[in-house]
Amino acid sequence: MGLVTEDIGPVLAREQFFSGAPVEGAVRDPILDSWQRSLSLGLSPDGCELPYFPDIDLDGRLVRAAGPVLDRLQARFAGRNMNVSLADGRGAVLQRRFGDTTLVRRLAAIQSVPGFVFAEKYAGTNGIGLALAERQLVNVYGAEHFAERSQSNACAAIPVRDLLNGRIEGVLCLGFPRTDADAALDIVIRKAAGAIERRLLEQSSARERALLQAYVDARLRAPAGPAAVNGQPGEPAAASGLDWRDRMILEERATELIASAQRAAVEVSLPGGRRVTLLSRPVTTASGVEGVVVEAFLDARHQRLTLATEAGTAPGAAAAAAGAAAGPAAAGAATGPAAAAAPGLLAERSLARFAPLPGRPPGTAPGRPASTARAPGQAAPGAATGAPAAGNLLLVGEPGVGRHAVAARRRLELLSEASTRIGTTLDVARTARELAEMAVPRLADYVTIDLPEAVLRGDEPADPAKPLHRTVVHGIRGDCPFYPVGERVHLKPCTPQLRCLTGRRTVLEPDLRDAPGWVSQDPVAAQRILAHNVHSLIAVPLLARGIALGIASFYRARDPAPFGDDDRALAQELATRAAICIDNARRYTREHAMVLALQHSLLPQGFPEQNAVEVAHRYMPAESGVGGDWFDVIPLSSTRVALVVGDVVGHGLHAAATMGRLRTAARNFAELDLPPDEVLTHLDNLVGRLDREEGGGDPGAGIPGIIGATCLYVIYDPTTQACAMARAGHPPPALVRPDGFVSFPELPAGPPLGLGGLPFETAEFLLPEGSQLVLYTDGLIEDRRRDFDTALEDLRRALSHPNRPPEDTCRAVLEAVVPDHPEDDIALLVARTHTLDRNRIATWDLPADPALVSSVRAAVTRRLAEWGLEETAFAAELLLSELVTNAIRYGSGPIQVRLLYDRALTCEVADTSSTSPHLRHAAATDEGGRGLFLVAQLSQSWGTRYTPEGKVIWAECALEVPGGKAGPAALRIDLDDIPAI
Repeated sequence: MGLVTEDIGPVLAREQFFSGAPVEGAVRDPILDSWQRSLSLGLSPDGCELPYFPDIDLDGRLVRAAGPVLDRLQARFAGRNMNVSLADGRGAVLQRRFGDTTLVRRLAAIQSVPGFVFAEKYAGTNGIGLALAERQLVNVYGAEHFAERSQSNACAAIPVRDLLNGRIEGVLCLGFPRTDADAALDIVIRKAAGAIERRLLEQSSARERALLQAYVDARLRAPAGPAAVNGQPGEPAAASGLDWRDRMILEERATELIASAQRAAVEVSLPGGRRVTLLSRPVTTASGVEGVVVEAFLDARHQRLTLATEAGTAPGAAAAAAGAAAGPAAAGAATGPAAAAAPGLLAERSLARFAPLPGRPPGTAPGRPASTARAPGQAAPGAATGAPAAGNLLLVGEPGVGRHAVAARRRLELLSEASTRIGTTLDVARTARELAEMAVPRLADYVTIDLPEAVLRGDEPADPAKPLHRTVVHGIRGDCPFYPVGERVHLKPCTPQLRCLTGRRTVLEPDLRDAPGWVSQDPVAAQRILAHNVHSLIAVPLLARGIALGIASFYRARDPAPFGDDDRALAQELATRAAICIDNARRYTREHAMVLALQHSLLPQGFPEQNAVEVAHRYMPAESGVGGDWFDVIPLSSTRVALVVGDVVGHGLHAAATMGRLRTAARNFAELDLPPDEVLTHLDNLVGRLDREEGGGDPGAGIPGIIGATCLYVIYDPTTQACAMARAGHPPPALVRPDGFVSFPELPAGPPLGLGGLPFETAEFLLPEGSQLVLYTDGLIEDRRRDFDTALEDLRRALSHPNRPPEDTCRAVLEAVVPDHPEDDIALLVARTHTLDRNRIATWDLPADPALVSSVRAAVTRRLAEWGLEETAFAAELLLSELVTNAIRYGSGPIQVRLLYDRALTCEVADTSSTSPHLRHAAATDEGGRGLFLVAQLSQSWGTRYTPEGKVIWAECALEVPGGKAGPAALRIDLDDIPAI
């Protein structure tokens, strides 16, 4: 923490805080959190009364361990205005030392007499109380203190832990005048706390050395000969030649036996069919320390293994490992009789390797427990004494130490399993759920996870604190009254969850009944939760790549012990791993939404009005990502319609963008009135050109190719009921006859688009009115978990229902055929065919005689009158006169005139010539060249369509729209301005 050199800022911030003004950013987060907790506890800055505990333990293990360290601190600060305090885990001061001994007479009782409690709930913000709340080194300067009486003081405080279990045993605090603040004091207090922690560890070592000695004494008194286990004689396992893998298995099981603190005999199976019996029994030292000894015996009913002594180790020297194998505290304690008492010891191992220690004393070799140091005057390991050999000692230790070792191993197993089970999908909510499932019940009994709405959408949250949504509630029971999933959560600033999110640090509340910030969020709900025995909380921010993604809250209920620092570290590690997976899922969600939006924008938003077919469609993106499937319905000339379905290989943005380009190109080629095989040829050339221009064929270019796109192009003519289709590597459509018969026509396959050089072929069919054309992409029927023929049969059954609307057909296909988890996009287009009424078609066959033009005009006028289109007759006569005259003058062979009355009036003139007319702007002096200009002005569209027999020139006249509005402006032009034909 940085050193504060001026009190002006904290003083002003303190005044603003107590006046109710916001002070975020003006004071450090831990101090602000402590101020808020102090206010919520009802404390007053000028009236913090400290309780006094007269029954403190002045000769406990913490005081004994800290005594020499406090003496050295007092000598270091001799003559200085320094107050050195040692408090227990409740915040009650046990010992005080003063650099200037005269301070004792000048200081108030609460600053000089042991027994006063400085816990935050009594004293507000102060060094001892804040160190217990934050569980780390803290500094409090002047006005940062909550109480008025402490404004001129500063302090540095640090928790003192038991290195075997991580529990906070007490707090070491240095108090000094505000003007004497020095950043170097942080180094001094860290070293002093580490020295106290090592001395606490040595005390544990002494206890286990006594246990080991008690075991040796018991073996010395026991009769000689191999032990009998469960009535069966056994041989010492040390003589069996077990390797280090076998010994690890045995030691792990022995650790569990020590943790159980019971007399037991268990059989352990080893690789190769070998079996070893472990015998655990209690042992008590002369001073009353109780422990458990585990001995190992090879099953005598099985073949004796060959002795395999470790290189460089004589059988008698195995006793050097006695201390290390005896437990985390007894390691290195095999001296005197104990050193020679266990020549059959399996290996030099320590329970401490299962328990992660917060720190390691200086000079300790890596990989060795901190407890291997020998006390002064202790004999070197392996010193022979001539005592008889025990022959089968495996481990000895206190049950509490064994429990910590087992718990540490299970934590490692949990983290290892979490790396494979969290993040199995790219779904934000599911990933958060996997975190909760991993933590319950091995770390917590209940887990709640709150994420901002932006994260659930895939966006980066601008303010992660609002709005938060309850995303996961998971626990051992389903009736615990947490906010339900889906509810918006509004957190108050004093809650542990919001403190952890704004401060971006894990917050531990060991006792929720003593956590006013948590209770004040919703007192009624808090009491209901406490009634379910929920008593401890760890709130962890979900941080990934510098972004706060939400909050994970871990609650404990069944275990009466509160969460500790080991639990906090484990929860933070789990949350960190999950946050990375959640962020990956968030990014994927954002990119998927962007690509999906692009895909939808490139697909048809609605189909143009036409009477040839009745259509319905569906598009389903794959779970793995949006692909390049597309479909379209394109009205063509003469009431015809084109149906298109395509599929671009790959997924993602490139596939979606390529799909849009191909769909646009297909519409443009359709405007040319080309047959299906020629449209596919143009698309094939386009794909090949795009691949060459964009470097898709070059693996080093980094741009994925689009070769392999498929397409099915269909043209249906309602005047003849003819259907022409061609495909480029695409599945053929399904044809559903009006009677319900389903077939899959055999179409020439054609190569996928982009290969080039191979022809496409068109096939033609006659479809009765009411038939259905079902076009789809391969994602509908191709799935690696399902047989292809089975999928086709499912599709056939789903389609074999006559007279069903296309919408119902789409719904039935999705329900019956679509896989549960599609691996590829699915595009489905269903079109039910209609036929243009024969009474709305008029046809005249003429020879190439200009004299017949007038008779055609008269026949057309009569037919339009029959249809009730007298208002359109004049424009239609002019159009047909021009088109027939051009056919006679420039065409060849017989001429056919056809009128089609649909949504528009289509005038067609066909001849056997392949010469196409071109529109040009005639000069003022030209006598001709204005006919097609007249056609373009009188019609809403016109063009040329080539046929096997020649060509067709067509023009569409818009009919009068409902409501009496006039048709297009072309019908209102002044014909007097146009020269005669």
